[in-house]
Amino acid sequence: MWLCYITDRLALGAKPLLPLIQEAVRAGVDLIQIREKDLTTRPLVELAQAAVDCARGSEARVVVNDRLDVALAVGAAGVHLGTQSLPAQPVRRCVPDDFLVGVSCHSLAEALAAESAGADYIVLGPVFATPSKLRYGPPLGLRNLQKVAARVKIPLLALGGITVKRVKPCLRAGASGIAGISVFQDCESLPARVRQLRAELEGGRR
Repeated sequence: MWLCYITDRLALGAKPLLPLIQEAVRAGVDLIQIREKDLTTRPLVELAQAAVDCARGSEARVVVNDRLDVALAVGAAGVHLGTQSLPAQPVRRCVPDDFLVGVSCHSLAEALAAESAGADYIVLGPVFATPSKLRYGPPLGLRNLQKVAARVKIPLLALGGITVKRVKPCLRAGASGIAGISVFQDCESLPARVRQLRAELEGGRR
């Protein structure tokens, strides 16, 4: 069962991002997606390298959003591809077998295409209403999450409007875990939040 923290340093205000990444690693987050789309190459490389260094020796894996070149340059565990990124199939062909290729999907058709193209995991959303995903239309809801989960064999992470109390319903609909920004960043203690989420994940398996 996966917990995926997607970074958004702009939402943190004056709070620095790297200490939060360090906390996420120590707290046992499974996947950390560096998603800082406004950064130019050099600062993105520096941030991604620092995140990879933080995760070294832990179970946490760092993936870089969109930028395959940066992910490979810093020795990240993988790349996460969005709707405007390179297609998964050519990426899969040019990376090592153990290099993670994740894909953001918003429908069953996109999820099936990502799986057939060689994706290792899918992030599906928005499952619930969330301001940051309004451009993708109305939320998919648990019923559509269940339909997609029933058709794909690779891990599927629920995204969009995720809260602690929504973890179990997502797992019961077939998700392999959850991904989010605010659920990790909008809390007093990230380690405490990860413990809450992990407890919900474990409870949702029963």
